[in-house]
Amino acid sequence: MVGWRVAVLCLWVSCGSAAGQLEYSVLEETVRGVAVGNVSADLGLSAAALSLRNFRFLSRHREPYFGVDPASGSLVVLEPADRERLCETKAVCVLTYELVLEDPLELHTMRVHIVDTNDNSPLFPAGDVQLHIPEFLMPGARFTLPNAQDADEGSNGVLNYSLSLSQHFRLIMGSRVDGSEYPELVLEKALDREQRATHQLVLTARDGGQPARSGDAHVTVLVVDTNDNAPVFEHTVYRAKVPETAPNGTVLLRVQASDPDEGSNGEIRYFLSNSTRAALRHHFHVHPRNGEVRVAASLGPPETLLEAYIEARDEGTFGLASTVKLLVEVTDVNDHAPEVNFLTLSSSISEDAPPGTVIALLSLRDEDLGPNGKAICSVSSGGPFKLKASFDNYYSLLTDGPLDREQVSEYQVLITASDGGSPPLSTRRKLTVFVADVNDNSPSFAQPQQELFVAENNGPGASLGRVFAQDPDLGKNGLVFYELLDIISERQKVSSLVAVESPSGAITAKISFDFEQLRGFHFQVEARDGGIPPRSATVIVNLFVIDRNDNAPVILFPVPRNGSVPVEIVPRSARSGHLVTKVVAEDADSGSNAWLSYHISQASDSRLFRISASMGELRTARLILPTDAVKQRVVVEVRDHGDPPLSSSVTLGILLSNSAPQVLPNFEDTWETGGHLSTQNLYLVIALACISFLFLGCLLFFVCIKVNQSPVCCSQRCCGSPEELRYGRKMASNPLTSATIDVTTVERLSQTYLYRASLGPGSDNNSLLLRGEYSAADLRNLATGVGLNLPIACIHIRNRKGDQLNVNAMVSKFGGILFHWPGGDCLLCSEMLLR
Repeated sequence: MVGWRVAVLCLWVSCGSAAGQLEYSVLEETVRGVAVGNVSADLGLSAAALSLRNFRFLSRHREPYFGVDPASGSLVVLEPADRERLCETKAVCVLTYELVLEDPLELHTMRVHIVDTNDNSPLFPAGDVQLHIPEFLMPGARFTLPNAQDADEGSNGVLNYSLSLSQHFRLIMGSRVDGSEYPELVLEKALDREQRATHQLVLTARDGGQPARSGDAHVTVLVVDTNDNAPVFEHTVYRAKVPETAPNGTVLLRVQASDPDEGSNGEIRYFLSNSTRAALRHHFHVHPRNGEVRVAASLGPPETLLEAYIEARDEGTFGLASTVKLLVEVTDVNDHAPEVNFLTLSSSISEDAPPGTVIALLSLRDEDLGPNGKAICSVSSGGPFKLKASFDNYYSLLTDGPLDREQVSEYQVLITASDGGSPPLSTRRKLTVFVADVNDNSPSFAQPQQELFVAENNGPGASLGRVFAQDPDLGKNGLVFYELLDIISERQKVSSLVAVESPSGAITAKISFDFEQLRGFHFQVEARDGGIPPRSATVIVNLFVIDRNDNAPVILFPVPRNGSVPVEIVPRSARSGHLVTKVVAEDADSGSNAWLSYHISQASDSRLFRISASMGELRTARLILPTDAVKQRVVVEVRDHGDPPLSSSVTLGILLSNSAPQVLPNFEDTWETGGHLSTQNLYLVIALACISFLFLGCLLFFVCIKVNQSPVCCSQRCCGSPEELRYGRKMASNPLTSATIDVTTVERLSQTYLYRASLGPGSDNNSLLLRGEYSAADLRNLATGVGLNLPIACIHIRNRKGDQLNVNAMVSKFGGILFHWPGGDCLLCSEMLLR
């Protein structure tokens, strides 16, 4: 790549077979990896021989700029070499290396010449140059300039100088005794510092390299001043405005004078000139250095123009001075707020006042001058008001629309007066305007109709409610009175039914209302205010009478005639669900008070009949049994759903017969209806039954023991014949066949008993219902009466009156009948008594 840049000079000097010298040349700054020459070839060896003969490359320098590649035997650049850094100002730059070979031992010297390139620009060691030249020097004066230096050698280090164009200076080359040259600056034209105090020149040094390089030095020429100019003010006249309230020390302005001279010749001091009147000198103070003019005392009333003179003088050897005029205008300050004065004022205004009505007349005053004293007035209230300018600073406060006291009863009117100052000052005056009421509103009801409710059977004077009307007016205009308009409703005058209290509108009843006669009516109430003239409004009141449960159901059918019980005949062959009769009733009340339901409250046999709760149909609940009594009596109760409910009842006589008798039996005799056991009685019956069964078990246990001890027994109270004894033994040998008789009493403390007899497997399981009073003799014949045909010797039953009894009679073909009931005795009756 850079082989063309490398000039290789190879010189072989043989000193016997043991020593030699190699020389190479390479351009400075050659990049890494460039081959400078082939060392192995120049030594007459192959690249492999270098390695076999233990070739060593010895350097005298700290940095390895060059090295020998073992593979190719070439001398290559390891680090770019900078000739100026290695050899500085030497004309020839050479790097020396030793090459050592063994077998046989050989020592060679290698010299590498670093060839210079134009890689350095000329440089001025002193940097920029500054010259001070007085402005009074004449043309032809000379000033020596510094030489530039170039680190390169040969033609790369030869320098030529040039100067930038200037009408005042030119460049020439001067010679020293040793023959060296240096640049000189020659003044061509006289200098004037006031016109141009500084001249900037550029000195350029250029070398002879290809391409050429150059370096610049900036030459600054400073023109030294002389006092040849007087100070000059920026303005011929200075003007300033100061407010009348400006405090001492206030800066009015700063005067500025310039002097083109330099140094003390150009330093300026300011002060009041002697041309200023003595009376004004104490009003102002001038700073000697910066020219600030400050207020030193009160300047007087506004609209005053003050005139003063200020002098500027330099500090040269022969000081030069100039004078300027200062005009100070004292201006007005907006330090007075406008004043608002009410000349006439009306604190209240009628709400029916027309637009344009004058409420107040006011005037404005401001002591300031000019725009500061010109005031304007505005109003803000949120209401129908406006201000109208009358003349000069007078204003009228007027209404600008209709007023309505019911909407807004008073207004807070804010009147603001502002002047034209900057910033403006303002004054605010608040005015309260009350709106006086007029009777412009009629009373109004919330609804055109109103509903009231009253329960019937109320007392006279009872409160029914009240009507209420609003009137937004004030005082008498808003005071409402109520009056009943007496009209005819339901063929009656309303005044005879209700009364209206005038001040409060309370409505009271004059009579007791009956829902069944009068269910409701309507009337009108008038509301009238106290204004002049009065205003009024009416409302329709609908009064509804609410029903109460004050009527018991009335039974229409069946109806007792001449105080006798109505009788219905039911054939004994009637099936379950047979219609006996239908009870019809009505209730004069309404709603739930008139909803009727039908119930059986009492019955001779509660299981024989049932009634439809909603229809009142009385029907049979089951088949009629032969044991059912012929005469049945049922009490039907008709009950409504009021709170509390009311009821009526009717007693029906029912004759169970297949044919109508010629004479109806009497159903007026007293009777007890079947009932149900209470919970406590049920628990008592269960306890007694358990005790009885325990007793019966013990008794049977002892009897069995006696039977085993004696085959023959007899009773103290009854005994059997030999035939009966034989019959009994015969029956004992047969399988056991039994029949059971249940005897049940109904109701406690009753002498009327109902007995039910049921037979065992040997019969048809027929049931017999007996009614009436029975003695012990009747019960002894009970077995025969039910068709048992047993040779019973005796039956002994002892009853305790007053208890609810359950009597069980066990009839056994082998022994007899065994009766057991709680509270009674247990007796075993047979043909023979087992001992």
